[in-house]
Formats: sequence, structure tokens, C-alpha cells
Amino acid sequence: MAVHVLQPDQCFFRDRRHAGQLLAAALRTLVKEPPVVVGIPRGGLVVAAEIARVLDGELDFITPRKLGAPGNPELAIGAMTERGHLILNEEALASLHVPPDYIEREAKRQLAEIERRNRIYRAVLPHRAWQGRTVVVTDDGVATGSTMRAALESVRQEQPARLVLALPVAPYDTFFDLAALADDAVAVCAPRVFLGGVGAYYQDFHQTSDAEVLALLRAFAPPASQA
Repeated sequence: MAVHVLQPDQCFFRDRRHAGQLLAAALRTLVKEPPVVVGIPRGGLVVAAEIARVLDGELDFITPRKLGAPGNPELAIGAMTERGHLILNEEALASLHVPPDYIEREAKRQLAEIERRNRIYRAVLPHRAWQGRTVVVTDDGVATGSTMRAALESVRQEQPARLVLALPVAPYDTFFDLAALADDAVAVCAPRVFLGGVGAYYQDFHQTSDAEVLALLRAFAPPASQA
């Protein structure tokens, strides 16, 4: 297993495309054959598309969703996989005293969003075959890592020949915890003192829209899907 951190403590990206370009440059020495690059919508798909373009790979996506804490949706108390499996952060649940009925409501809300995105996005880009392939999984960064953990576990179930984690930025300990779920891992930076949110490492971190995602998917869709 190879784990690479290019710039341990400091990094700054112009935008998600720039982050994808830096990751692609690092992956060139790690991935020799054209991979399937799987992004987490929405922002992670911008990063993934840039990696796929540079490495002459195929683009795909996976749609796990973070479960947000009561009153603080950016703080993850867990995540839901694309198939509806819950991965809960028991430490966060205990410290925040999150009631079970809130978890149930939040899980239903996130499952509805997973289904909505899959319905819209899969109409443009059919699911790629991951079994026996080199699969690179990426996002625009992680803070708690809950969503990426759900993504990696879901992709592993598809039996790729090699599972590679690629991240622009992640807290040091979180990155190495996630790297243990992959065969290889690379991050542009993994600071020990995290600035508190992924957006702090970007000049442009605007919310990616469905329209932007669909445009990226169309660019990588097989001809039959573009008709």
C-alpha cells in the first residue's frame, strides 16, 4: 500500500479544477492504466472530471450523503451509502445527545436526495463497471470523513482490482484513517491543524449546481447516452 501526501501542512487551490489537476499530476506515477474516476456529487465530480481528463480515464459517480447534526448540518454525525446503509459516528451522537427520531428523519431526508440525484444523473451517465478495474475515488476534500468512508465501503463491494483514494485536502488523522480503507491513497495536503472547513482551502468554493454536474457527465457519457 502506498500513501502519499504532497504538501503535509499547507495548500491552497484556485478552484476544484485546480485541485483535480494537482491530484492528477500525483496520480500519474501511481496509476499506469486508464482508471475509472468516481466523484462524490456535487463538488467532487468537478475534481473527478479533471482527473479523468488528464489520465484519459472514465468518469463515474457515487452518491453517499452526510447526516448533519441538529442545528449544524455541516457537522457530520454519520453518513448514508448509496444503498441506504447507515454509518453512524457514535462518538458524535453521544456528545451531541442526538435523539433516535432525529436520526430517522435525517436519514429519510438524505435517502430522498440520493434517489433524486441518481434519477437525474444516471439518465445522462450510466453506471460504469468497476469490478476488476482500477477505481480512483475522490471529492473536493473531507473534514470528518464520514461521507468518504461510506463511498469507499460501497465501491469496495463492487470488487475493483485496485481502490485508490485521492483527496485535495483532509485532516491528517482523518486522511490516514480513510487510507486504510483503500489500496493506495494520495492527498495534496493533510494538515495536522485543520482550518475547520474544506472551503477554507479554496479561493473559489461556490456551490456546484446540478446543471454543472450534468454538463460534466454529458462530456464523459458514451455516445448512446448523449442521444
